Amino acid sequence: MPVIRTLTKVAKQALLSTPGCGCQPLTVAVRNISFSPRQVTSDASFHSVSFSETDHPKVLITDLFSNYATLTSFLICRKRFGKNNVILSDIRKPPSNVFHSGPFIYSDILDYKNLREIVVNNRITWLVHYSALLSAVGEANVALARSVNITGLHNILDIAAEHGLRLFVPSTIGAFGPTSPRNPTPDVCVQRPRTIYGVSKVHAELMGEYYHHRYGLDFRCLRYPGIISADSMPGGGTTDYAVQIFHDAIKTGKFECNLKPDTRLPMMYIDDCLRATLEVMEAPADTLSMRTYNINAMSFTPEELTQELQKQMPELEVTYDVDPVRQAIADSWPMNFDDSNARKDWGWKHDYDLPELVQTMLNYFGAETRMARVN
Repeated sequence: MPVIRTLTKVAKQALLSTPGCGCQPLTVAVRNISFSPRQVTSDASFHSVSFSETDHPKVLITDLFSNYATLTSFLICRKRFGKNNVILSDIRKPPSNVFHSGPFIYSDILDYKNLREIVVNNRITWLVHYSALLSAVGEANVALARSVNITGLHNILDIAAEHGLRLFVPSTIGAFGPTSPRNPTPDVCVQRPRTIYGVSKVHAELMGEYYHHRYGLDFRCLRYPGIISADSMPGGGTTDYAVQIFHDAIKTGKFECNLKPDTRLPMMYIDDCLRATLEVMEAPADTLSMRTYNINAMSFTPEELTQELQKQMPELEVTYDVDPVRQAIADSWPMNFDDSNARKDWGWKHDYDLPELVQTMLNYFGAETRMARVN
């Protein structure tokens, strides 16, 4: 910056000393080299980083302990792109197996300067933003949900635009509301959610698409159904009953469901979720007819899940104690997703239906139980 200040001074002196010029002294505008989209000019334009087929992206994943993803999925990403090319981050201390598996860094999405330094210092090219408070938890603490889900998103968008990143932000079935078509729910329709979680996700979809059209940000978004995984604990989502039932079935042989037995919601196994995320991130931009897609795999009710599980565990007892808050949320959500655009544009195809899901979950817990007995 001293060079720029010197040039500015010289330019002023030259203008003032020019004979015959009746002009007033001019102020020379000097733009700081460090640019922030928080001060966007009317002709601003951003372009995503491109890399050859032999190059791997440098990926930053926010919120290691997100309810969207699992430690296994992160390790799969490291296997795909190289362990040093996938940086995991959170505000909490990671378990030792994660800490020793590759780069981990402290990051707070509400700290703009901290995030910006991470992106610059690690030459990040892809940013996967998982941080969010889910539906039921968000309703219990709206102020925190607004801060994390909206203010944190604004930081992510600005940094991604500033540094030309490819940005992935997941959305959700919760982005729809009681006036949305429910069976099936198309990609584009009335949304109008009734939870702070859903409102924040609609905000994320629209802001991401705005940054794409206004500044050229390579924004990509998938609306996840309920995600089921064996290696993560339920974290306050309305669809978490579909994970909790497996934990309780193995431990006690009994499960109390907080939704009505006929409550139908779209669901997906974590492996399909991770594969869909990687596929949409790797898809050529010219194949994407939109920036926010529905993805789907299966749709079932608590009663149908119970019946499938009882084929393997006939002694399982399931009772119902309906939580009115969670039930109201579920009743406003889609019963089934129309994901035909994802299947047409970038070839999305799921692998797991309900029988495969149940068998995979039981295999995981069976192996875990045998290992615990050995230990």
